[in-house]
Amino acid sequence: MDEQRAGGGAGKGFRAIADELRGRIADGRYPLRSFLPSQRDLAEEIGVSRDTVQRALRELADEGWIESRQGSGSRVIKVQRIQSTVPKATRLSRDVTLELFISEAFEAPEVVLDVYTLTSESLSAHIGLQAQRIRRGSISPQRITLRMLLPDASLPLPYPRVKDDRTDTRPLERLRAITELHTTSLQTALRDLQTEELVPSVDVRIRHAPLPPAFKLYLFNAEEALHGMYQVVERPMQLEGGEVITALDVLGVGATLTHHVKDHDPQSPGSVFVDSMRQWFDSVWELLAEQPHGA
Repeated sequence: MDEQRAGGGAGKGFRAIADELRGRIADGRYPLRSFLPSQRDLAEEIGVSRDTVQRALRELADEGWIESRQGSGSRVIKVQRIQSTVPKATRLSRDVTLELFISEAFEAPEVVLDVYTLTSESLSAHIGLQAQRIRRGSISPQRITLRMLLPDASLPLPYPRVKDDRTDTRPLERLRAITELHTTSLQTALRDLQTEELVPSVDVRIRHAPLPPAFKLYLFNAEEALHGMYQVVERPMQLEGGEVITALDVLGVGATLTHHVKDHDPQSPGSVFVDSMRQWFDSVWELLAEQPHGA
């Protein structure tokens, strides 16, 4: 069991710490090629043991986010890449990141976001960042509408799995636990905004589809789309109890996303892509997907 220490991080497991660090990489606090604070500094800041920080850093290294070398610290070697063919003026002076797109979406009076993904891990981190901005008074959306499609929990997904043992269910159980953790987190973060009367209207709906995701999709106000394929990789995976296995997995957080914009021409490549993805999402949402049990 992770050592508990005084402070805001008391009782946090290493996966919660890894998620916090992913969020910092995503929002640019730790940019590409920068070094993370030392293990000692991170442990003191977050309020956990150095062992917990070490396990979190090992998780990020296994996923390819950072490179850790004894005596040199941990350096960021991967961030979410987005190829945008039609950058907005506000994006020209900054690196184009998923955090930037979600931040811009939340700066509008009405936020409409449709997401299709393997887990809610990336989205949960970004929603948490936007909730902080709302509480600070930096932004003040009046309505937030989120629909998210996740794979059916009973689906025999082809990944993640132990490389040489298809019968070992522990990687899938780990995936489902991570998904449940982050889905609950983002639901709570958004609904608390309405409860605290910071956002007048919040509508969060999640459904499960009988489809193993081959790609992830973000639709913003049915006008813009971010789309990226999941790439299957072989990597070390740490299970509960500390055992490390060789797994076949997908690292969607690090996948390159392509940006498409709907414009005044309904036949332009951007308009056709956004409309087709919106129609696909709506069809799966209405005809295939089901609400989680107990929802």
